[in-house]
Amino acid sequence: MPKYAFKATDDQGNIRNGVLEAANVDDLELRLDKLGLFLIQQKISGRKGQGAGAGMKSVKRQDLILFCYHMEQIAQSGIPLLEGLTGLRDGLTHAGFRQVVANMVEDIEGGRTLSGSMANYSGIFDPVFVQLIKVGERTGQLDVIFRDMTAQLKWEDELVSHTKKVMMYPAIVGSVVTGVIFFLMIYLVPQLMAFIADMGGEPPMHTKALIATSGFISEWWYLILAAPVLFTILVKFGRRTSPRFHLATDRIKLRLWIFGPLLRKIILVRFARSFALLYKSGITVLEGIEISEGLVGNLVIDNALKQVRRLVSDGREISASFKEVGLFPPLVLRMLEVGEATGNLDSSLLNVSYFFDREIKESISRLETLIEPAMTGVLGLLLGWVILSVLGPIYDIISRI
Repeated sequence: MPKYAFKATDDQGNIRNGVLEAANVDDLELRLDKLGLFLIQQKISGRKGQGAGAGMKSVKRQDLILFCYHMEQIAQSGIPLLEGLTGLRDGLTHAGFRQVVANMVEDIEGGRTLSGSMANYSGIFDPVFVQLIKVGERTGQLDVIFRDMTAQLKWEDELVSHTKKVMMYPAIVGSVVTGVIFFLMIYLVPQLMAFIADMGGEPPMHTKALIATSGFISEWWYLILAAPVLFTILVKFGRRTSPRFHLATDRIKLRLWIFGPLLRKIILVRFARSFALLYKSGITVLEGIEISEGLVGNLVIDNALKQVRRLVSDGREISASFKEVGLFPPLVLRMLEVGEATGNLDSSLLNVSYFFDREIKESISRLETLIEPAMTGVLGLLLGWVILSVLGPIYDIISRI
């Protein structure tokens, strides 16, 4: 369907501009009317990446959690799917997500399934989500699927929120330290050094080092500030254009001190939870691994999962395959062996996720405890160096007088 760039007004007279897919102008008017908008003017848009997907990136995890919760209640109460989605659409406050749900209603009215409609919005509903909904439609257990997805999304949101909270302190202190460094090196130190030079005398080595550092920062401050931005841009460009570079950076991320092991655990927990949900819903092991591969977000682990899938397809046991690629520690592999032997692989995978989840939370708590004194120590050493390098020569000059 073509995309129409439209200008419309709502009930309060506010002007809304946007892009929407529609079969024709009449269809566009109908879609806008269901969004509570009145069409003023329109034209066919040649721009891609907008329309139904325009608000995808702004759909937050909390919006998706509420969507899953409401869909669970709709499925559990026996309300017809189309009627429930229509009511949910009218109650959404997020304009982009409301537009997506409105398009889903249109798709279902046109004969598509809920999972088929969700597949059009991969920026919101990942492959695991879509596959689970497809299974729920086939088995009549959509309420169970949406409940499991709500729990999964809540876990992810809690982990992200906790991680952001931990990183907030070093980000603030790091900004303060950077500001202090630039103030000292660009403004204060040159003035004090000029005073020391006028008084005469040979400054000590640590004072010479401070003078050299101050001169470098004063002359090249703009490059120093631009370097992290340029480095980030170059790394992102390299990851997009070179698979080998992408693999190398992902390997480095997993080997970073402190953060590397933590990142590995987070990725493996997400894989274990997603794979457990897929296996529990009746999806085969090979298909479940294949669907979960794209969710890990790291080529090293993604390649390892591909190797696991090849080994399993060749007839190897699941636990033996994971053992060969070295993804999980021995205790976790033993849990997988027990689950495979008893036929409760989904329960074993959830135990694996619990095992790693507890380690992740403990690691983040330890990191939170260590970050504050470490950052305070760095700031203290910096100020101590400046004070010693500046006041030491001044004291020597005064003592000679």
